[in-house]
Amino acid sequence: MENKADVSISETNIDKLYLNTVDLIQYARSLAVKQVNFIQLMTYYSIGRWIVEEQQEGSTRAKYGQQVIKNLSEKLLNEFGRGFSGDTLKNARKFYLIYKERISETVFSLFAIEKSETVFSLLNEDMPFQLSWSHYLQLMRIENAEERNFYEIEAAKSNWSVRTLQRQYNSSLYERLALSKDRSDILRLSTEGNVIAKPQDIIKQPTVLEFLGIEEKAKYVESDLESAIIDKLQKFLLEMGKGYLFEARQKRFTFNEDNFYVDLVTYNRLLHCYVLIDLKVDKLTHQDIGQMQMYVNYYDRYEKLDTENPTIGILLCKEKNDALVEITLPKDANIYASEYKLYLPDKKVLQDKLKQWIDEEYDN
Repeated sequence: MENKADVSISETNIDKLYLNTVDLIQYARSLAVKQVNFIQLMTYYSIGRWIVEEQQEGSTRAKYGQQVIKNLSEKLLNEFGRGFSGDTLKNARKFYLIYKERISETVFSLFAIEKSETVFSLLNEDMPFQLSWSHYLQLMRIENAEERNFYEIEAAKSNWSVRTLQRQYNSSLYERLALSKDRSDILRLSTEGNVIAKPQDIIKQPTVLEFLGIEEKAKYVESDLESAIIDKLQKFLLEMGKGYLFEARQKRFTFNEDNFYVDLVTYNRLLHCYVLIDLKVDKLTHQDIGQMQMYVNYYDRYEKLDTENPTIGILLCKEKNDALVEITLPKDANIYASEYKLYLPDKKVLQDKLKQWIDEEYDN
């Protein structure tokens, strides 16, 4: 008869073996992906460098550059069948021109000239590229270097898919964050990304909700907007920013026998505080602001733990008035208003607005 203790020990050993094996396989796959990605990017980088430095003699716009790429592409396609079209080689050249400062002479020589496997020791150090080739194809379309750096940092830190990167760029995330910050903080976006350190860091102007599928001219009420947000909750939290956790919709609290309802209650784990969101489909009024102040006060006094930071209130409204918000609230109020848009904003308009804003700062 089999000993029950032996069976138990055997099952325990199997479970431990299983967990260790899963952990090893996941690590091995992650390492393989990094290595394959590193090889692909270094290959394109090296080809791009050769095209520019050797065939074009360092010129970015050599008269015969197009012919060089055409001839090289034909030869490579005959050799390998696919993967080296003219467009791919143009992108390789562009990749080198944009990111040539990332790769040292030593790394380039080890990889492309000596073809030494010691170059893979870089996988255990700071990688020069954190994203896939598909990500960089999207990034290379962004002309402004500071904006491009911002999206690269955010995509790597937040593990964005290529589709998410496209959506964030199309929604003008960089411009909206920059316009929501102090002018002195704008340069940090291109070097550190969007660092969440204070309540203002989670506000965007405007907040873009095009994924809800509500037509801009359609007649709708706040409950329609709320229901659409709940249906697309994951995308909504992504649009709101980093660190958001959803707690409840129409969260009721009672004070002096009166019931009050907060449209959306979320928690930001980076700021360690509640974030209350109220939806307004019309122009923001001082009554709306006062109501949110009451919600925030209640949460600070009765819901917030001593170890948590003060509650933040966000009024998502169709039309806001900064002067009204400023005159209604005390200076230290943790309440912010952000207009929402049901369509992707005009990127050129936001770019011009940001440029004007920065120019005014320098003029002063």
